[in-house]
Amino acid sequence: MTAGGTDGGGAGEGKRRTAADGGRPVRLLRRVAGALRLTSLRLRLVVVFALVALTAAVSASGIAYWLNRNTVLDRTQNAALKDFRKSLQDTTRSLPLHPRCSELQDAARQMAAGPQNYTVLLIGLDRDGKECAATTNKDLLTLATVPRSLRNAVDQVRPVDENNHYAHHLYWQRNEVGDVPYLVAGATVIGGGPTGYMMKSLATERQDLTSLGWSLGIATALALVGSALLAQAAATTVLRPVQRLGYAARQLGEGRLDTRLRVTGTDELADLSRTFNRTAERLQQRVEELSGREAASRRFVADMSHELRTPLTAITAVTEVLEEEADSLDPMIAPAVQLVVSETRRLNDLVENLMEVTRFDAGTARLVLDDVDVADQVTACIDARAWLDAVELDADRGIVVRLDPRRLDVILANLIGNALKHGGSPVRVSVRTEPGQPGRPATGAPGGDPAEGAAAEPEGGQLVIRVRDHGPGIPEEVLPHVFDRFYKASASRPRSEGSGLGLSIAQENAHIHGGRISAANHPEGGAVFTLHLPMDASGLADDAEHTARGERPADAGEGAEGRR
Repeated sequence: MTAGGTDGGGAGEGKRRTAADGGRPVRLLRRVAGALRLTSLRLRLVVVFALVALTAAVSASGIAYWLNRNTVLDRTQNAALKDFRKSLQDTTRSLPLHPRCSELQDAARQMAAGPQNYTVLLIGLDRDGKECAATTNKDLLTLATVPRSLRNAVDQVRPVDENNHYAHHLYWQRNEVGDVPYLVAGATVIGGGPTGYMMKSLATERQDLTSLGWSLGIATALALVGSALLAQAAATTVLRPVQRLGYAARQLGEGRLDTRLRVTGTDELADLSRTFNRTAERLQQRVEELSGREAASRRFVADMSHELRTPLTAITAVTEVLEEEADSLDPMIAPAVQLVVSETRRLNDLVENLMEVTRFDAGTARLVLDDVDVADQVTACIDARAWLDAVELDADRGIVVRLDPRRLDVILANLIGNALKHGGSPVRVSVRTEPGQPGRPATGAPGGDPAEGAAAEPEGGQLVIRVRDHGPGIPEEVLPHVFDRFYKASASRPRSEGSGLGLSIAQENAHIHGGRISAANHPEGGAVFTLHLPMDASGLADDAEHTARGERPADAGEGAEGRR
């Protein structure tokens, strides 16, 4: 008799299982929220580290568990099978060819008393040819509990040849009975002896493997935690320079051009910091150069305007005298005199507008507030310029606002004059009030830039004045530039009647009040200019300097002639 090995395919193999103390919590919560953002680079680094560590730990634990499982089971299985084969050989050697049932029972008890502590079932034929089954545990091991596949393999007689020297072999498989794993083996004694089966419990080995699994699981969890901590440390090391770079970039974007990064090391992040510092230094030099040029240009315009005022005053006086004597002049000279008078007035308006623009650019423009009845103010503006027949006014009396009346008159005169000059009659002016929306940034003209930096609307509502003409409207490509200084809608019209600064000055006067002007085309034709002003600009009077200097819109400009 010899032991041959075919694992019964594991049939039925076992189942497996802020500056103030009050601001500190806010800053802490913000940091935690930033660390937990799904788009956070720190979180992504930690997750990647954790996934890599988890994959490595699970793979290593799985391989270790599998190797240890096979080692434990193979060691126990080989020891039990070796003992069973030897006990079966030694015990059945002393039995007769046809033993009695009592003899089989004694032999089974003798085999079960060995060190491996397994249950034994012996099956043989007595002298009368009857089959006798002797078992050491009737509740656990009987012929019925032996798997059919194992019995068929044990009973099978194999032909003996040069490759197979024995007709019977020892077969085994692992099985579960009542959730307890067992090793079941069987063999037939060669030469006409009984057939023996044994069943050994593997519960102890299962417990050992379960403890091993828990240990490996805990080790995997600890490895995961350790990898997360290492990832956090690595992310902090990598991201701290990036965060400093981001903060410095924000400072630079806010206009603090002297912002620099402290450079340490020679790695890629240090090179990035050096590049940032070089860029910031060049940008600061360029901005200082441009600021110097702009300041020089402003001084030149201001000085030129002041210098022109004295001769213009004299020229204006002369032209007034000539205008009064126009009826007595030679008819051949009268047109020239009229041209001189009109051009002198235009030059005087241009100088006054240039001086007004320089005041805005220099931040010296101030509000002189007073209580103004809007309907009376609009009527006075129209009447003073003899526009009553060409303008329709839709304004309720009793709308009183606290604004600078002179600057409001400048705004209205430019908007209405622009509509009369470039639009079509009648020009309609409507006055309304709307609920205020404190803190809402002002928006600009459709298709153009917003009123950059315009102050938020104060409490108390806002005044809305719309000036609509019935002309051809404003071309879409011109809309973004209607408030640009000296903007010409057509390069073929380099000269026009206006100064080219009217709408720009109107926009600046709206900004200094904390308001804005927007331009659009009406669906039924014509252009619409909408003026938004606060009902009370008292809170903005002290901020006029900041508004005029720091929030000058990029689209400020256009003379009344520049729209079309």
